[in-house]
Amino acid sequence: MPTLDWLKKGFAYGYTSGNVLTRFPGLRRLHEERRAGGSYRRVFFQAIVPYIQRDSVVLELGPGRGSWSRAILEYIPDGVLHVVDFQDAAQWLKPEGYRGRLVCHHVNDNSFSCVPNDTFDFFWSFGVLCHNNARDIEEILRNALPRMKKGGIAVHHHGDWDKLEAFGWKKGNVPLEFKSQPDDQIWWPRNNTRTMASLAERAGWTVVAPDLGLLKRDSIIVLQRKAL
Repeated sequence: MPTLDWLKKGFAYGYTSGNVLTRFPGLRRLHEERRAGGSYRRVFFQAIVPYIQRDSVVLELGPGRGSWSRAILEYIPDGVLHVVDFQDAAQWLKPEGYRGRLVCHHVNDNSFSCVPNDTFDFFWSFGVLCHNNARDIEEILRNALPRMKKGGIAVHHHGDWDKLEAFGWKKGNVPLEFKSQPDDQIWWPRNNTRTMASLAERAGWTVVAPDLGLLKRDSIIVLQRKAL
């Protein structure tokens, strides 16, 4: 299932997690947080805020209806957010209301050819790489690297089967039968912190932190483009 064609069709409705900044989550976000084993608000303030400034130029992969995008825009009032998605995210995010601070790119591949090199301070994704298999994750990371400024930081949420095993498959809302099926036929492909770090390093990134430890089911990796 985690082929490009499936990813383009599977989220055509525009995925949303609700407002990730409110102290008291809405029902949708609450369900997701219980499945992931952590607070999205805490994720925002520990996985995003430390790496952005008021004037940061940010790249986000797979914004959907923009739960994380809107939160990021609040914290970069003098910056710019570029979002890249297989869906036309502009229909949900309404970039015309942000006076040039939000640019939506509707793409058909993982080339990142729509955005310029040496531009971004921060690269973010949540709920995206967990649905991509290893070869596609490496392609994403490799192609995004030159778009970053030297010293730029990337933070990505991804699936972690080691943590999922400890957390519980039913509790994490991932079908147990996936264990006996190949990655190309399931929507939660195999991954863990070691594999993710290896993919990132092969793509040219430096691993700053293999996992921030903010979620019990999944991992969040911190990467950096080397300054030299």
